[in-house]
Amino acid sequence: MATITSTPTTKRNRTRNRLILGAVAGAVVAALAAGGAYWWQDRQELSQASAEDCRLAQRIVTEGARTAAGPAPEAEQWWKETGDERRATMEDGYLGAKISRYEGWALETAKNPAQAPSAKDVKNLQEDARGHCVDSGVTLTLPPLGS
Repeated sequence: MATITSTPTTKRNRTRNRLILGAVAGAVVAALAAGGAYWWQDRQELSQASAEDCRLAQRIVTEGARTAAGPAPEAEQWWKETGDERRATMEDGYLGAKISRYEGWALETAKNPAQAPSAKDVKNLQEDARGHCVDSGVTLTLPPLGS
């Protein structure tokens, strides 16, 4: 029967192996952390609407401010028409949702001016909507509603 002789692993070899494995593990952890950070940032970023969508949004809110000061029946008709147009032509649904909220506020203000949203609410909505138009070169301005 043959005997197998093995060379004893020296302490220096074990230390070197542990250092190599530690470095590889550290590199893997760093790569996973970097990938996770990139995914998280990309996930949290606002959708970017086209310039056409942003120009349509600006036209709607400009009309909405005028409509809010007018008679309620005309505001209701405007609300229906612009809602249909927005849903048919606006590709960025997230921007569309912000503009839809403004449309609703304009209609409610026309029906009852005491129900107008506060200037702070309109400004907050404006900031949210502007975030979707950063890359388009269009700066949205949402006029305050009511008095």
